[in-house]
Amino acid sequence: MEDSLVLETTFLVDLEREAAREKPGRAVAFLEKHLDDKLHITFTIAGEIACGTSLSERKAWERFIGPFKVLGFSLDVAWEYGRAFRFLEENGLLIGANDLWIAATAIAYEIPVVTRNAKHYRRVPGLSVLEY
Repeated sequence: MEDSLVLETTFLVDLEREAAREKPGRAVAFLEKHLDDKLHITFTIAGEIACGTSLSERKAWERFIGPFKVLGFSLDVAWEYGRAFRFLEENGLLIGANDLWIAATAIAYEIPVVTRNAKHYRRVPGLSVLEY
């Protein structure tokens, strides 16, 4: 999807912290440069955000993730997960399962991932990664 971005969990955590401190930082600065882009999160990211204590109330969680389109599971996502997993395992480069689902979803939807953990995600072949 052209002009679209997947905002990875680290980005959202930083964005939430910046908002709580009322002090813009790297996450806000990145968003200001991408005002016209469509912002997405994956189903996995929505779950990770729900795990945090700061958004442990459902209404607060829904309000926080509300501006973002949640990209869902599909057979293409499952296939990309398996393909990436095989490559990473064969090369001793495995990443965590949730991060692999995030990467697979971004690949399947053809959207870059925005993260401060770029080195980690760049292990995944075919994934476009933007660091902030």
